[in-house]
Amino acid sequence: MASGSRSLSLLLFSFCVVPLCFSPVAGKCHPDDEAGLLAFKAAVAGDPSGMLSTWKAGTDCCKWFGVDCQQSDRVVTLSRGGQPNDPKSFLSGTFPPSFSKLQSLTGIYFSDLKNLTGPFPAAFFKMPKLVYIYIENCGLTGPIPADIGRMSQLGALSLAQNRFYGPIPASISSLTGLSQLNLGGNLLTGGVPAGITKLTQLGVLLLERNQLSGPLPNFDSFRNLRFLGLSHNKFSGPFPASIASLSQNLAYLELGSNQFTGKIPDFLGNFRTLDTLDLSRNGFSGVVPKTFKNLTKIFNLDLSHNNLVDPFPQLGVRGIESLDLSHNKFHLGRIPSWVTSSPIIYSLKLANCGIKMKLDEWKPSETYFYDYIDLSFNEITGSPVKLVNSTQYLKGFWMSGNKLQFKMTDLKLPTTLEELDLSQNLVFGSIPGSVAKLKKLNVSKNRLCGRIPKTNFPASAFADNLCLCGSPLPNCRR
Repeated sequence: MASGSRSLSLLLFSFCVVPLCFSPVAGKCHPDDEAGLLAFKAAVAGDPSGMLSTWKAGTDCCKWFGVDCQQSDRVVTLSRGGQPNDPKSFLSGTFPPSFSKLQSLTGIYFSDLKNLTGPFPAAFFKMPKLVYIYIENCGLTGPIPADIGRMSQLGALSLAQNRFYGPIPASISSLTGLSQLNLGGNLLTGGVPAGITKLTQLGVLLLERNQLSGPLPNFDSFRNLRFLGLSHNKFSGPFPASIASLSQNLAYLELGSNQFTGKIPDFLGNFRTLDTLDLSRNGFSGVVPKTFKNLTKIFNLDLSHNNLVDPFPQLGVRGIESLDLSHNKFHLGRIPSWVTSSPIIYSLKLANCGIKMKLDEWKPSETYFYDYIDLSFNEITGSPVKLVNSTQYLKGFWMSGNKLQFKMTDLKLPTTLEELDLSQNLVFGSIPGSVAKLKKLNVSKNRLCGRIPKTNFPASAFADNLCLCGSPLPNCRR
């Protein structure tokens, strides 16, 4: 679930930031706060989108963008966020020492500022009321301070998607008031400190997308944990048995892209509140437990790229949103009925799952919301025309390595479509000009003919067809 962690991070961040927009402000702010904020602005060398444009000396800093004084003259919270897809939405600069003048600051919420350089701000250690730190995707680098445990007043610490490296400091175990700890998307190495088990108030623990390894902590003390993200690391061994103790509250469990082996435990069926489960890209083997039928609230399930075998259990879920069972050793035969009946599904990936069916006969209850469909490397016949033409938001459609037979110009490509792979089928006719807007295309090894429309795709995207011609293949005969 490549984007799942990012979405979760934004969701957790929004819980803390959104209320700031509606807080009442007071009169003219304290001169120390104005000085601290202006020092930060002076240390910012680049602000092309004007995020700090209202920060002007002599004006009431309680009314500046992102500043909240909450019925006092002291700045209590500070929030600034860039737009991830806007190349001009960033801040370039550092945190100056005088930032510590903000002595009443309880929360700082910075996201997607991209180019704030330097280490973890030393000024934070001199701000005794600072409880909530969210510095996400801002460009900070260096080791997390070894004495981070001195900030014992912290209730939430998120340093996600920066460039922090080195180990997670052992002193982090002193932050016993933390309800959220998010260090995902950095360059951290080594193991998870054993003392992290002292953080019994944690509801969120996200360490994904680092280079962590070694034994995992005993999760028995994390009875309040709802979000656990450990994906994209180097953890190994069997499925962590102590995760069983999290069954009452856990809603989000991501262990994907590690080196876990062995069987998926039956106890996962006890996680009645589980919303998201990602065990993809490990070495899990054997059958998926029958107890999975109890996961009636699961919305996102990813078991792809393991060594799992038949039979796959019938799930009792009422509406799956995203499902990926690709590249195991399943022989599903058909798309499961609990998938077909889902009214909210947007992503279906069943590549190499032993599906043998005629696509025209598949009648899903909903196609409107589909973003991604991957049914590659099965034995599917028929035509995808009805399916594709009934979608509105489709971004990726992958059907390589099947036996589809249809006229390609009958496809009405959605304006949202970015990737299309119909290679290794029996597709005939000509290629419509609408493919030019795609980011990726592969129609090789089919029965297509005629002049290739003007595109920027390589020759390999069109190779081994019946009689295609024109750039990037040889010219058409006149």
